Amino acid sequence: MLQNTIQSTIASWKWWQQWIWIFLGCSIMGTAYVLFINPYNFVPGGVYGLAIVMHNIFPSIQVGTFSYMFDIPLMITALIIFGGKFGVRTVLAALYTPGYMNFLTRLVYPNEEAIESLDPALLLNGHLNLSEDLLVACLLGAVLTGIGMGFVVRQQATTGGTDIVAMLLQKYAGIKFSTAIFFADGFVVLAGLLVIGFGLIIGEPNPEGWMLTIYSLVTIYVSSRVLAYMLDGASYDKLLFIITDRHAELKKFIIEDLDRSATYIRSRGMYTDAEREMIFLVVSRKEVRRVQQQIKQIDPRAFVVVTDAYDTYGEGFKAFPEDGELQAE
Repeated sequence: MLQNTIQSTIASWKWWQQWIWIFLGCSIMGTAYVLFINPYNFVPGGVYGLAIVMHNIFPSIQVGTFSYMFDIPLMITALIIFGGKFGVRTVLAALYTPGYMNFLTRLVYPNEEAIESLDPALLLNGHLNLSEDLLVACLLGAVLTGIGMGFVVRQQATTGGTDIVAMLLQKYAGIKFSTAIFFADGFVVLAGLLVIGFGLIIGEPNPEGWMLTIYSLVTIYVSSRVLAYMLDGASYDKLLFIITDRHAELKKFIIEDLDRSATYIRSRGMYTDAEREMIFLVVSRKEVRRVQQQIKQIDPRAFVVVTDAYDTYGEGFKAFPEDGELQAE
């Protein structure tokens, strides 16, 4: 009975924890847009980027409100394709984020006129005006967006928008998630260049239109890299291919001192045509130097190749991903 109660409590906490991460991620992402992206007319793709473009055409309608308009059909798609459980998370995340953005916008701007203009000089009474430091604003917005989106997607949800498109491309076309987001957002960036930069429709070209587009692309790239790190982590593992005649000593070092294992691969020299055993070893980056030094002591004539291991799964390394779990790469 006690065991069942503990298991139930743990399951309940995990359920609540998932929702905490989702809403925290949405809040971080919404904050990034309101403070560092919307005021400077960066258009970093996605539904929210498209909403920024539309806000420039219809300034009386807030960015978050436009996001609602675009998100609805995409949320319906998520419900149909990814199922009820996934769809509920996506729907609630997508409904929360634009509303949070609208709410925060009203908090940080003094009046309706300022909300329409999104003038950074009026943001928090001018205390967070980065008009002269657009790269700083761009990077802050990108990093926070990637972190927020990462928290959400790790819970098998999305914030709506082109990340749903990216998930569809990953599911049906085998395209990397972060790469799919990067390309899907290209259309939105182009729309921002035409409307904000060249002044199409609004008739007021921005003299810094090209620079805004560059900043938008930087924002997309940096946020996608942060998202990739959030989903898959940074892999610093190294592969070593070792050819030596002193197998026994090296084996003892690997098993006893390094506390790892390795694999023998039968190989044959092209020049000598002699068969030999090649050692295949995976270690962390910080262990490479130690292994190199030990090989040098054991067999200075050994031949060693060191290369990066993008992902390493199994005992002593990362756990295998769950079925259907999203990966950035």
